[in-house]
Amino acid sequence: MSQKKVRTVGELQNLRLRLQAAPGRRRLVSLSAASCGRASGALEVARALEAEIKKRGLEETVELRLTGCHGFCQLEPDLVIFPEKIFYPNLSPGMIPRLVEETLARGRLVPELAFSPGPGQGFYPKLDELPFLRKQVRWLLDRHLTLDPDSLDSYLEQGGFLALEKVLSGLSPVEVINTVLASGLRGRGGAGFPTGLKWRLAREAGGTEKYLICNGDEGDPGAYMDRGLLESNPFSVIEGMLIGGYAVGAGKGFIYIRQEYPLAMERVERALEKTGAAGLMGKNILGTGFSFELELVRGAGAFVSGEETALIASIEGRRAFPRQRPPFPVVRGLWGQPTVINNVETWANVPLVLQNGPAWFSRVGTPGSKGTKIFSLVGKVRYTGLVEVPFGLTLGEVIEEVGGGAEPGRKIKAVQTGGPSGGCLPASLFHLPIDYESLQQSGSIMGSGGMIVVDESTCLVDLVLYFLRFAREESCGQCSPCRLGTRQMVRLLEKITRGEGQLEDLELLQKIGWTMKEASLCGLGRTAANPVLSALRHFRQELKKHVLEKECPAGVCRGLISYHVEKERCTACQLCLESCPVEAIVIADDGYPQIDQKLCTRCGLCQSTCPPGFSAIIKINRKESGSLAVVKGE
Repeated sequence: MSQKKVRTVGELQNLRLRLQAAPGRRRLVSLSAASCGRASGALEVARALEAEIKKRGLEETVELRLTGCHGFCQLEPDLVIFPEKIFYPNLSPGMIPRLVEETLARGRLVPELAFSPGPGQGFYPKLDELPFLRKQVRWLLDRHLTLDPDSLDSYLEQGGFLALEKVLSGLSPVEVINTVLASGLRGRGGAGFPTGLKWRLAREAGGTEKYLICNGDEGDPGAYMDRGLLESNPFSVIEGMLIGGYAVGAGKGFIYIRQEYPLAMERVERALEKTGAAGLMGKNILGTGFSFELELVRGAGAFVSGEETALIASIEGRRAFPRQRPPFPVVRGLWGQPTVINNVETWANVPLVLQNGPAWFSRVGTPGSKGTKIFSLVGKVRYTGLVEVPFGLTLGEVIEEVGGGAEPGRKIKAVQTGGPSGGCLPASLFHLPIDYESLQQSGSIMGSGGMIVVDESTCLVDLVLYFLRFAREESCGQCSPCRLGTRQMVRLLEKITRGEGQLEDLELLQKIGWTMKEASLCGLGRTAANPVLSALRHFRQELKKHVLEKECPAGVCRGLISYHVEKERCTACQLCLESCPVEAIVIADDGYPQIDQKLCTRCGLCQSTCPPGFSAIIKINRKESGSLAVVKGE
């Protein structure tokens, strides 16, 4: 930022007007370059773009901008060319010369580089035409398309800090809180507590100091909503916290990010420096007498740190142990003072509420859940990535229309919402609207926004076991219900996957799960059993099949399957023998491979190594009687 420090609201208004009035370039090339894009080669594509733009002398007419996550994570790296909104996905450096020559130099589309759902299904060269965007309402994610996450000028040009300007120009703290209350904004971190009510309770609490915390300790497997926001638009979170600090009466705030998010930490740190240098944070902000400081805290990565009292302990320099509540953090939190904790997405929504008004925000959603929600849509769907949808959209609409449904030849079986603390919902419930109450009543939770879709190739027992192992490892161990409950549930589920389960084990799982929900100290323990309880509620027949018939319908549980060689298809190439890590495959007297079942670990490498044209190694279910049946679909 080349301008001097902004000292008044009027100076901020003038600066924004100058930025917005500056002559724009003819074309903006927006390249997705968050962590997902970089992992797919975005920086290499950027270097190729820079070289080709310079080679053709287009520097004066084309601006290349490295932006954050566009949401199309399966199509990374992708770019959007403005103002036409031409969209090119899955780029590689080798595609760039033709792209620059045809589209940037000559203004012509390259259909072969455009998005296509599949052979014979046509091309979608424009961003607005993408099937992935159907049903989405991208209040937050659309800003990522053109925003330079490292540039305060870019944020101001897009209307950044308009909300703070409005607040400091005449709204009282109570009016700010009432505006947030009227909007219906609820916490996006899982519990869905009304944001304005939390702020009011903290403001009315006693204490010599008040604090704010942004909970960026995102640890759910398959979830990366907070990372996407922090890497793509850190200034929106900062602005939201400045507004929250003014409303609550806090003078200090902390942005807590787990160590596994290096790019998010870098961008937040730079954004904090630039915001402070511009006079938009610190002492006497914009000459209004309001002072507020923000500090970045790097977390060690423990999943339990996402629980608010454990998060407070971590910031204070102690081990991340949850504590009994009440008192709640809004009364007695950080260093014993009233503390407001909201997650990344909640803070990012605050400027939208104050800038556009509560009526604008609440026009979208359901009576009890207002606005939009970002989900990390992953798993067995055609299009994966970050999606932002209005509350009230059904699970089926998100999975079938936004996600594109199942892969060809597959059938979607269930969706796991809420991460390891959520539940598995069957396809028969995909008519449910997405809101806090509907998901909870069905046996799952909203969580922070993880949405993992599974098809019939996924075993629900195996999936639930994965989440319970995760909860067992991440339990802080303070309370017996969580510490012992997760351990015993894992033991019982492993027993079932080995073919040793009994019907009594299902009842015992149910009892342990409900005990954990009622007696655990914190939210991790109280929700850790949700995957098991929801599976018992919606997929009991699949669990019974494991127990009574000793069969895994998906052919996943190693204790219930085995691999065999079909001699009629085998060419005796011996590739399977070379790939076996435990030497369980030998050559029989007839010259064909044979698998020793006592040595076989059922890793499946032999099957994946067998040439596709022959598929001589088959996976079969192992019945208790000893009879064998080929797994359906293999």
